[in-house]
Amino acid sequence: MVDSYAIKRRLALATIVEAPMVGKLLKIEKNPGDHVDEDDVIIVMEAMKMEIPIVAPVTGTVKELKVATGEAVEAEQALAVIE
Repeated sequence: MVDSYAIKRRLALATIVEAPMVGKLLKIEKNPGDHVDEDDVIIVMEAMKMEIPIVAPVTGTVKELKVATGEAVEAEQALAVIE
């Protein structure tokens, strides 16, 4: 049996990193398991012919990447999860 309280608590502690705008992913700087400090660059995307660094909003560990290099993304699409 799965403890629903434990699942809710775990999700509450995770932070979703979202795309700020429509664009294309150029480079992934951090991988699952990597430690990140607040404001570390996780992903670099291209939007409006500019490189946009996507930074960690919190200090933690990259739990999951939801995208791959070269992928087109929509505004507010989940890119990564930090715990």
